[in-house]
Amino acid sequence: MRANTVIHVLEFEKPIIELENKIDDMREYAHSENVDMSEEIVKLEKRCEKLKKDVYSNLTSWQRVQLARHPERPYTLDYIKRMCSSFIEVHGDRLYADDKAIVGGLATIEGKSIVLIGHQKGRGTKNNLYRNFGMPLPEGYRKALRLMKLAEKFNIPVVTLIDTSGAFPGRGSEERGVAEAIARNLHEMAVLPVPIICIITGEGGSGGALAVALGDRVFMLENAMYSVISPEGCASILLRDATKAHQMAESLKITAQNLLELGVIDGILKEPIGGAHRNYDETADTVKQTILSELKALEEISAEELIVARIEKYGKMGEWVEPSTQ
Repeated sequence: MRANTVIHVLEFEKPIIELENKIDDMREYAHSENVDMSEEIVKLEKRCEKLKKDVYSNLTSWQRVQLARHPERPYTLDYIKRMCSSFIEVHGDRLYADDKAIVGGLATIEGKSIVLIGHQKGRGTKNNLYRNFGMPLPEGYRKALRLMKLAEKFNIPVVTLIDTSGAFPGRGSEERGVAEAIARNLHEMAVLPVPIICIITGEGGSGGALAVALGDRVFMLENAMYSVISPEGCASILLRDATKAHQMAESLKITAQNLLELGVIDGILKEPIGGAHRNYDETADTVKQTILSELKALEEISAEELIVARIEKYGKMGEWVEPSTQ
């Protein structure tokens, strides 16, 4: 049985969902009519598992983008509910307002205190408007920085969960200094004297994601994406045609597999077959165990060593070699 019932079905998933629905119908019929159909059900289940492996082991970059954006994918509050034994949310940036697109506070995971910060998208039109579609305003990043400074004061690690299409590009955002807010976060995170673990759980869009993604360890869920620009935006600029986003998704190298090879991230977290939205509990447990194991290692390192290693890590990402023409 599926752990989560999928409502929004992507085009490449349709054969799998149809087969799963058929299996569920057979189970219901067998139960209601008291008929033994176990042999037929087992055959269909084996067929379905093979189909899943065939489809999900050969996903294109664009298909992974679609999974990263899946509206039923777990968001930060879903992870908090499953990972944390306690969570005290902090509101506002003490300068302007409380941005609902970023949630954060003091949390406890298996007795371990952390400051947890994450993007929060909404479900449905009303909630998406409330959460500004997960696109933070400057006050959201300043709230995140306020929390990081709290972590520094009490010497507790920071964990960030990243899932945004980007910072909100509206007039109010520009008037209140979104570029400065992002730049300030990057500067402060580079020298924050506590461990920082960043996990990209869905979309990692441009500076809106990067503003809370500079850490000692950066991971991506298997079907997440991380890019300086969306495939649609790239296609609009370079090809003058946003419908060719699937082509740009491949060229941009935005998948977890691409970014691990490029050294931008430190590891990939496996998702349940079919994506994180198929099993919230399993996905949250994977994220939780990664956080705990990485914190154990990072807390053995002094604050001075953490900062030096962090700066060196990001400095190396800018290195390049010009091929010889001889």
